[in-house]
Amino acid sequence: MLAQEPVRERPQRTPEEEAKKQTMRLLRELGIQDSVRIDTLYRMHLKYAQIRQKGLTRAQEMERMNAIYAELKRLLTPEEFEQFMNHPAEQPRRPRGAHVLTPNNTQQPLTPQPAGRQ
Repeated sequence: MLAQEPVRERPQRTPEEEAKKQTMRLLRELGIQDSVRIDTLYRMHLKYAQIRQKGLTRAQEMERMNAIYAELKRLLTPEEFEQFMNHPAEQPRRPRGAHVLTPNNTQQPLTPQPAGRQ
């Protein structure tokens, strides 16, 4: 029988730490330097970090993420939001079930591609 290593739990961040981390990440990605916008983004991240701390169901977590995207879309310029959603360091940020606009401007659901095919 193979011995398993004990599961290591990461220390939980406070909502304030999580909000600061998320805000700093966004600032690095988008190069935002306006202190009023930075404060607004921090407050938004803090609000949603406090909600997350309450322990949400999977459906509630999806609602929370969609609310974050909607609020970011309102707070960022269209160019910044596009850059945020398509940041190259990660897979494109799209909530599950999101639709992608195709060149002929029709919506098609995202579908996973089988391995080895493009």
